[in-house]
Amino acid sequence: MLDPLTPQEWTAIELSLRVALVASLASLPFGIAIAWLLARGRFVGRSLLDGVVHLPLVMPPVVTGYLLLLAFGTHGPIGAFLQRTFGIVLAFNWTGAALAAAIMGFPLMVRAIRLSIEAIDPRLAAAAATLGARRLGILVTVTLPLALSGILAGLVLSFARALGEFGATITFVGNIPGVTQTVPTAIYTYTQVPGGELPALRLTAIAVVVAFAALLAADVLARRVARRMAA
Repeated sequence: MLDPLTPQEWTAIELSLRVALVASLASLPFGIAIAWLLARGRFVGRSLLDGVVHLPLVMPPVVTGYLLLLAFGTHGPIGAFLQRTFGIVLAFNWTGAALAAAIMGFPLMVRAIRLSIEAIDPRLAAAAATLGARRLGILVTVTLPLALSGILAGLVLSFARALGEFGATITFVGNIPGVTQTVPTAIYTYTQVPGGELPALRLTAIAVVVAFAALLAADVLARRVARRMAA
């Protein structure tokens, strides 16, 4: 039987959930916008934008984390500007972990939403346009409601990916207990010390349960949306 969780482990779980929630919700508006551009837009550089969006999927996460450190670190151009102007510090802070998780989960979110938008019959938007609806109105009243299942799927996939993010996070914000130590980095820490097998197993079990629950919730929500749309 596994021992109860320690306060440090509870902190890592709470931080992981907070990081994943902030990362997925904050990136959702950008994910919808980029997905719509890739699905419906016809412009020069569309393939380049598609490649940039999916780049985190093929690059080593450590490379992504290092690039974030260069750009958003206290001596980086963006990080120095944010710190000097707004007092915002991302490097070695939980907000930086949320940024890294958002970037790593962004391609999954965009792909799910894009596929959902591409499955919508373009004639529906054309019909709305003939009735006087503007592009933004068509997006809000026609496209997004019909793509709701894909949006929910993308949101949950991004959340689940953020929960498991390790490489970019540990490179950008480190592994500071109580500050930036998430469940994956805590598991890594326990595997490096004698007697850490049981704590690592406890956190692993919790990570599996939370990820599975998120996927199950996404499936239930998608089915409910599909039934409502069919009705």
